[in-house]
Amino acid sequence: MSAREFVVLGTASQVPTRQRNHNGYLLRWDGEGILFDPGEGTQRQMLRAGVAAHDINRICITHFHGDHSLGLAGVIQRINLDRVPHPVTAHYPASGQKFFDRLRYATAYRETVQLAQEPVAEDGILARADAYTLDAVRLSHPVESFGYRITEPDGRRIRPELLARHGIKGPDVGRIQREGSLGGVTLEEVSEARTGQRFAFVMDTRLCEGVEALAAGCDMLVIESTFLDEDVRLATDHGHLTAGQAARVARDAGVRHLVLTHFSQRYTDPSEFERQARAAGFEGELTIAADLVRVPVPKRA
Repeated sequence: MSAREFVVLGTASQVPTRQRNHNGYLLRWDGEGILFDPGEGTQRQMLRAGVAAHDINRICITHFHGDHSLGLAGVIQRINLDRVPHPVTAHYPASGQKFFDRLRYATAYRETVQLAQEPVAEDGILARADAYTLDAVRLSHPVESFGYRITEPDGRRIRPELLARHGIKGPDVGRIQREGSLGGVTLEEVSEARTGQRFAFVMDTRLCEGVEALAAGCDMLVIESTFLDEDVRLATDHGHLTAGQAARVARDAGVRHLVLTHFSQRYTDPSEFERQARAAGFEGELTIAADLVRVPVPKRA
């Protein structure tokens, strides 16, 4: 199993269909799991996808429309029922605090897990961990909405031919990586810069600067494409994107793998989203999300 993968739990916009559950997505990032926008039915989809409550370290809510948050009550209660042994942190728009409170305490249950509430009020860094930085950026929707971005710290890639040139081998390879130099040879002399992986999660929004900022240079961009291009007026009026708009954002941002999701029930042919995304000029890897698929985050070259 990939150490970094995106697990799709649901892909429906507004209402579930026979083929699509409400939204729900889990990003596995090394030893952590980040649950995005758990809509109604997320608990059952987790079971079907092999995702346990123990896999969740953070919950990120983009906004408080039901298809992105109605499953929060069940997920929180399941975390407590299963006595998840680590703290869980929830990020969500600060303006929706009353909705978060209602969902967290929708029914009676016994709290056994430390759930930290960290509401988002403005753009910026939300958390720093060894393996990533988590940022939020404001989007454009009828209710306050934020997108999220995961950025791995930049590092260095060891070059075997440079190690050989300086006669460094065996345990000394690990030593120079830990200490930064060895016998007058610096780490920079036997390695090259490696840009950290980048992942962005963009849900309900019109085109705006926030979408572009989140997408810039991403290895994987998960983005809503509620409508097809012929319904662009509907998309704009209701604060959404079309397949072509999302693909052009990804194209211009240099995205390597584009994942389209959050589809309106009015469309029955998923291949049309792919056709329009390609027609918009996106040439990278493309996934038209379906419930329960797993998408590996592309490795850095």
